[in-house]
Amino acid sequence: MRILFLGIVLTTLLSCAPVFAAEAEDLAEGLRLFTQKGNCQGCHGWAGDGRKMDNQMPSGANLRESQLDRNNMLMTIKCGRPGRGMPAYDRLAYSDGRCYGQKKADLQGVSLEDPPATLQPREMETLVDFLFAKIVKQGPMDRTRCAAYWGSDAEVCREFK
Repeated sequence: MRILFLGIVLTTLLSCAPVFAAEAEDLAEGLRLFTQKGNCQGCHGWAGDGRKMDNQMPSGANLRESQLDRNNMLMTIKCGRPGRGMPAYDRLAYSDGRCYGQKKADLQGVSLEDPPATLQPREMETLVDFLFAKIVKQGPMDRTRCAAYWGSDAEVCREFK
């Protein structure tokens, strides 16, 4: 069922005009990274509004209201937020000072969550592109946005009038 649902989502994203094929593919890949590999929806919710999908996960920020610019969003994904539940998705984070000028030794006593999977640099860029195209500063989720995001017949959109 999950594969069928994702297939519908990917088909919907790929068919949205006026997006060029490469851009549509990047948006579909960004959605996959958000929902599957990175499991961002576990903490940030499927709509990126902070209504998490998994009660075992930390509460994530409402990305729809985020004031971060692209570079700071990318840094947050790469390096996480030590002590705040946001994992670092860069496998080399805190190994050489690339993250906020700190190394693991500097984080003594501060927790850093493990990500479900690390992301390659291009994957992080694709994820950020997806976030800014579909979630960040896009306003609160409503039925129209939900239909554009998941497809007009998606069950999840029924909660919106």
